[in-house]
Amino acid sequence: MEDKIFSQEQEHLTKIYAQLEEMRDILTEEIEVKHRQAAKDLKDLSDEVRIDFGGADETMETLAAIETLNSVIDTYNQQHDFEVEKLGRCMMLLRQPYFAKVRLQMRPGRPARDVYIGSAGMTDKNRMPLIVDWRNPVAETYYNQEMGPTSYKVDGRVRTVNLELRRQFDITRDHLNAYFDTTVAIEDSLLLGALRRHHSQKLQAITATIQREQNRVVRHDDVPVLLVDGIAGSGKTSVLLQRIAFLFYRERQTLRPDQVYLFTPNNVFEKYIDTVLPTLGESNPQTYTWRDFLAGMGLADRATGADDSPESLTRLERGLEDATLDEADLRDVRVGDTVLLRAGSVASAVRKFERFGVGPRMMALVKDELHDRLDRRIATMAHDEELQEQMLAMDVDEQVEAFGEVIAPSNDDEILAYAKRLLAARFAPAHDDIENLTWLRLDRLGCRMLGKTNMSAAEWLFLKMLVTGHGADDARYVMIDEVQDYTQTQLMVLARYFGRAHFLLLGDRNQAIHEGTATFAQIRQIFESTHGSVEECQLLTSYRSSPEITRLFASLMDADERVQLTSVQREGVAPGFTQVADGQDDADAYLDALAQIVNAAAAEEGLAAVVAADRRRVAWLSKRLGEKCPALVTMRGSEELPKDGVVLMDLTLAKGLEFDHVIVPDAQADAYPDTPLARRRLYTAVSRAMHRVDLVSQGTLSPLLAEAARQADAATQADAR
Repeated sequence: MEDKIFSQEQEHLTKIYAQLEEMRDILTEEIEVKHRQAAKDLKDLSDEVRIDFGGADETMETLAAIETLNSVIDTYNQQHDFEVEKLGRCMMLLRQPYFAKVRLQMRPGRPARDVYIGSAGMTDKNRMPLIVDWRNPVAETYYNQEMGPTSYKVDGRVRTVNLELRRQFDITRDHLNAYFDTTVAIEDSLLLGALRRHHSQKLQAITATIQREQNRVVRHDDVPVLLVDGIAGSGKTSVLLQRIAFLFYRERQTLRPDQVYLFTPNNVFEKYIDTVLPTLGESNPQTYTWRDFLAGMGLADRATGADDSPESLTRLERGLEDATLDEADLRDVRVGDTVLLRAGSVASAVRKFERFGVGPRMMALVKDELHDRLDRRIATMAHDEELQEQMLAMDVDEQVEAFGEVIAPSNDDEILAYAKRLLAARFAPAHDDIENLTWLRLDRLGCRMLGKTNMSAAEWLFLKMLVTGHGADDARYVMIDEVQDYTQTQLMVLARYFGRAHFLLLGDRNQAIHEGTATFAQIRQIFESTHGSVEECQLLTSYRSSPEITRLFASLMDADERVQLTSVQREGVAPGFTQVADGQDDADAYLDALAQIVNAAAAEEGLAAVVAADRRRVAWLSKRLGEKCPALVTMRGSEELPKDGVVLMDLTLAKGLEFDHVIVPDAQADAYPDTPLARRRLYTAVSRAMHRVDLVSQGTLSPLLAEAARQADAATQADAR
């Protein structure tokens, strides 16, 4: 029997697709035509520009003509960028025009209207919406998953509507594969279909399947700090990236990618997520690991400070209140071998304002004073007759390079003015050094306050911020993934460095796999002290792992947390437990058992990972399994994940990643004893798995797994009967 709704939706899709194809063709032609026209116009204008720097008047005419040419180029570039951006949206929609439809009654007594939602928005020739961008306020009615009365926000105001229909589509280009009329998340057929797929080489956007609790984070009000605590597999990273895309859409006129910072746990993870935002039509933000961030500051050669006590930063803050600077704390201001201001002159500038104490106000005043002294020094140097003679002997090309024009001074005052300009350009780096406090021996000051001989990168950067009052003043948003793996010291530095930015902090308290990292209570305290308030959200649904795997890692959580956890996956394969006796004679038996599991995983579809406890274990396994497991690839930290096969990595490198099959090769008691830290580490390893997990122990199985292994054994015996 024909499905009338299916036919109607296919007919609508065919119509929309034809319009998108027409737009693509028109835009492509317009861009090509304008390219040709621009090339012709620029050639004509270029032919009219006569380059002549023979005299002052000729130079001015030449520069004016060049400026006109540049203005024309800018106009063409703006038109080109607009049309290319629209063409990009069109091409994106041609892959899948939309993924959902809502039928909304906007006002009582008025007929309902259909709104089709896609990964980008598009209007027709009359500027009427064909497809609404998923970030458009009205699309919130789809993600709310509330049939009947629901609402969305527009410009801070809540608008109430009636949701009569919520329909999802499985579409490939112009072909409708299926549609689903859905209400709540657990019945989300698109979501369940996506979850049944195997691991992908790159993290995929979840635009069509964002769930209600996730949407609360994606569309959350702009607050100083939002702290999200989500269980393993709850989509924290996907939510973070969708949030970034949402912010770019909401603040498209004012927010640039270079004003958004994303901190990731490692470089493998960075490569894993780097295509999500481009597939949504957005640019990636500035992305760093903690080490990358320090390296960008020129601090790569120092200890990172990750292990520093937060008390050291507190001591710096308190010590600065009584700190003084003497001449030994200062350096000459120089460019190359030319000393422009000696340390003694810098010291006198410091003494002039020492009543304000070492800090931002004093530094600002001292810098202004040093800039003035440098200008006076350059003005004095400009009187040098030898310098003036060298300047007047410049040929035309040298003059244009130095001054942007051909010079023809007619008297001594003009000669002096040009000499000042020449020296100002030559010694411009000195002004930069003054701004960057190159003249201040920050290490000497900090070590004196801390009573030590060396400062870590974290301590040095924190002290510089205390002294200057500045960090990344233009940053708007900072996103930190896996925040539970940062120490108090690291977070104190980031909170102050990005003091004007709004933060999104995502983590899982059960995945804090290192000693000494900040608790969620400490995270709140740090950011409350710098940003005033911290709002919190929770993500308690697991979308990654099968119920069997979810139950296993849930058994490693506190009982009260375990009760709240849910999974939406279909039933799958029970966890596998393999225990091999430990001893010199049993090492080969252990390796043979492990190799059998690894080789079986290599023959399966998808990507499997052997997640070892640490790098030492990775090195040992890589060496011993090399011949037994030819398909095993050892990940060192900078490679991209393969699409399939089996990889070997340590637990730290596996953070944030997911795999079809996870093999824990060291599930023994000595690697995972019954301690809170070991419990969190094992939780993290197991929860990387989507469909299957095998735990192999070289010796006695970890006591953390004893009950789960007993239940698995009982189930196996029951099945055998």
